[in-house]
Amino acid sequence: MEIAIIAHDGKKAEMIQFLMDFRALILVKKIKLVATGTTGKKAEKAGFEVEKFLSGPYGGDAQIAARVAEGKTNMVFFFRDPLGMHPHEPDIAMLMRLCDVHDVPLATNPATAELLIKSI
Repeated sequence: MEIAIIAHDGKKAEMIQFLMDFRALILVKKIKLVATGTTGKKAEKAGFEVEKFLSGPYGGDAQIAARVAEGKTNMVFFFRDPLGMHPHEPDIAMLMRLCDVHDVPLATNPATAELLIKSI
């Protein structure tokens, strides 16, 4: 099971807290975490093993989208900041569209991510 984790700057602390809350489940289920660069660095700092890609604005969202299209990523947790402007919005939209195209569960907030991770 591979889960991609992505969080906008204003949501990174929420993502790390979410991971900490479900650390035992992530370890027991041997979930592989992949992440965009900065989110991945913060997750590593919190003690998680993460395969990191580029930061979102530099193509990380597109790299994760490619993994979704290739069938490598099984779930995406993308804690978005709905009130902020993001220069890489086209990549974000592409990732979300590919999750829909390939029937990959996508959580954009902690409540939905909790429902998904508990279903594993």
